[in-house]
Amino acid sequence: MVGGGEAWERELSTTAAMRLPVRLAREMRDSAVVRFAGDSGDGMQLTGSQFTQTTALAGNDLVTFPDFPAEIRAPAGTTYGVSAFQINFGGQRIMTAGDQLDALVAMNPAALRVELHDLQAKGLLIVDSGAFTERNLRKAGYETNPIVDRSLGDYQLIAIDISRLTQEALRETDLSKKEALRCKNLWTLGLVYWIYARDRQPTIEWLRRKFAARPDLAEANIAALNAGHVFAESAEVAERIGGYTVSGRPRAPGLYRTVTGGEALAWGLVVGADLASLPLVFSSYPITPASPLLHTLAGLKEYGVVTFQAEDEIAAACSAIGASYAGALGVTSSSGPGMALKTEALGLAIATELPLVVVNSQRAGPSTGMPTKTEQSDLYQAVYGRNADSPLVVLATRSPADCFAVAVEAVRLAVKYMTPVIVLTDGYVANAAEPWLIPDTAQLERFPARFRTDADGFHPFLRDPETLARPWAKPGTPGLEHRIGGLERAVDSGHISYDPDNHHRMTELRAAKIARVATDIPPQACVLGDPNGQLAVVGWGSTYGPINRAVADLRADGLDVAHIHLRHLWPLPDNLGQLLRGFAQVLVPEMNHGQLRTLLRAEYLVPAEGLNKVSGQPFRIAEIEAAVRRRLES
Repeated sequence: MVGGGEAWERELSTTAAMRLPVRLAREMRDSAVVRFAGDSGDGMQLTGSQFTQTTALAGNDLVTFPDFPAEIRAPAGTTYGVSAFQINFGGQRIMTAGDQLDALVAMNPAALRVELHDLQAKGLLIVDSGAFTERNLRKAGYETNPIVDRSLGDYQLIAIDISRLTQEALRETDLSKKEALRCKNLWTLGLVYWIYARDRQPTIEWLRRKFAARPDLAEANIAALNAGHVFAESAEVAERIGGYTVSGRPRAPGLYRTVTGGEALAWGLVVGADLASLPLVFSSYPITPASPLLHTLAGLKEYGVVTFQAEDEIAAACSAIGASYAGALGVTSSSGPGMALKTEALGLAIATELPLVVVNSQRAGPSTGMPTKTEQSDLYQAVYGRNADSPLVVLATRSPADCFAVAVEAVRLAVKYMTPVIVLTDGYVANAAEPWLIPDTAQLERFPARFRTDADGFHPFLRDPETLARPWAKPGTPGLEHRIGGLERAVDSGHISYDPDNHHRMTELRAAKIARVATDIPPQACVLGDPNGQLAVVGWGSTYGPINRAVADLRADGLDVAHIHLRHLWPLPDNLGQLLRGFAQVLVPEMNHGQLRTLLRAEYLVPAEGLNKVSGQPFRIAEIEAAVRRRLES
């Protein structure tokens, strides 16, 4: 069935599908938002990833949003087993995964029920009618079939029996019926490639590489891909929808690739360790959504990376501290629940004053919460979440590509100030992808670690007058034998001390050391707008894209709005208080219940207001625009 505003039925036989259509002209668009959705076994993440690679090669700017269920394999056809992949691409600067969808591909009734609300009126809706069986409709909560009950009349409906057509396309292969059905995502991808004028060749080459050991599977998937493309250009699809052409975006010269946040973090850590002239030891325990960092680093052994999968979160953190004690850069990672387990080890790293980088890929909580959904709920935990007065450095990434620079900065500060550094990313940034200009690492400033080798006057807490960092002495260095641990140490000798005045002084010194980091980071500036005005929208982390686009739109309408985005969350930039006081109002959008808002109020006594979202989904541009307009009108 192919439908526009009024759905109409027609069975697409092979003969009808192959006749020459009356073609409509392709429509030019600046951008498009497409979402693939289906059962967790339908290959939607693979489909979206291949569409992303092809789109990047076409020269489009893009941002993606993989959204998958927490269950490894939820019951087939259920709403809580729906897996989706969204991509926003175009010829302009793309900063978010998009608000409303221009096109939705729904592979079963459950995907349609879960995802339809995001499809704009008259948007393109592609469904696999072969999956709309009575059983699947009941599982998804439908009393009638929405394909035939005219409830989808607001959309451009293309209902095709993809399951049957995939099997027909692979009829001459040796694949079983079950194996052939696994190729229907490639058939669908071929269809969507035609609609958006994408090149199939990169996917064909990828399939041949992926199934090099099974050429029959490679050719079957390629046949399905080609069949979907041929169907689109030769059947009623070409009559009702001419397809779309999305222009590319001019870019500065250089070598680009698509990158996820997890990949960029891994590469940034490797480059940061190289700039510090240190070996990298990464100790971790698998947890969603932090595991991709371990997966990526495990494949970089040729760059001197040692990865260790520990038996639990505490062992992972402590082994990373041990690596730093031995003279390497210790790194560990986790998500919110795992960070809670690492807390005591973080206190040990603060007490021993050793460099340590800790990556927290935040997810929706508390406790197990929603493991595959995104949130920004661990700012309190990062800044305050340890026993006693135990400050450390906290940074935040704002996008997948930004993860590289933040990882390098985390290594620099950890080594220079002999301190743990927490890097806050989240599930959205970790899994999302965008184009990245690969930097020339030879042009990056080096910051080699300095190890103490002179025994004259040495003790383990003798501080650098500029940074207040203690000396880093490798075990086994003659004359530099020393003991460190979690017990308090004497300021003037490094021996164990229970003296109250000494403890007071050591607490102040550790705090002063972290405070000095504020003098070693750039002053805070407005990303958009003037440094004073009616309203500042202040964000951190992955809210960057929607805030920036919303503020740009509002300023184009003549509103006095600015965007301030924080990378350094602790210590805060020296000039931040003065900058915030230049605005009549401060709005803080966060995917939590108001944690940065509380921090800004506490530190600067500014009347910051929160815009809070804790649904496990990122902000939409429209949500932030509406909130700003309400405050300016009031």
